[in-house]
Amino acid sequence: GLLRITAPVYYGETHIAPLLTNFLLLYPELELDLQLTNNKLDLIQGSFDLAIRLGQLEDSSFIARKLGQRTQYVAGSPAYLARNGTPHTLADLSRHRCLTGTVDIWRFMDNGKAVQFRPEGGIRCNSGVVMLDAACKGLGLVQLPDYYIMPKLADGSLVSLLEPYRQPDDGIWALYPQNRHLSAKVRVQVDYLTMALAP
Repeated sequence: GLLRITAPVYYGETHIAPLLTNFLLLYPELELDLQLTNNKLDLIQGSFDLAIRLGQLEDSSFIARKLGQRTQYVAGSPAYLARNGTPHTLADLSRHRCLTGTVDIWRFMDNGKAVQFRPEGGIRCNSGVVMLDAACKGLGLVQLPDYYIMPKLADGSLVSLLEPYRQPDDGIWALYPQNRHLSAKVRVQVDYLTMALAP
């Protein structure tokens, strides 16, 4: 049968799609319709079997299964930090150029309490790839998940900042309508993704 899935663009391209194509090698009788978008599509109206969602889930009538987790990093380039100094507290952020993506607020933990910071900067873009490039070029600080930023931390292009204030990891989820949970193809697909994405 046909498996209809929606996932966020970058995470879908880099993590989910390769797993789905591997899955099709195991089950060649399946057909796949994968819609990559950062918009939260209506699963029922779009006849989707499954949605991959990142972060904190809104309350919904759907069944959610945790596939993994992600860590948010604040980072800047060595050149930017040499010019502008290194922020050591959340209060220091107000003196820095902070590049913003699709989320208007950066989330932190301070003494066990959730804290929000509204960044301001000269660049706003709904692409994490663009924000990452701008941060590597020294145009400001960025807050992005691990799957964007880890290679740049590893090669020294970016430096991780404000680690004591990092929020707890949030989830990577498979979300599916109640009426799909008995479907064998969905159950097998979710089991496969859970196993493949496990730490």
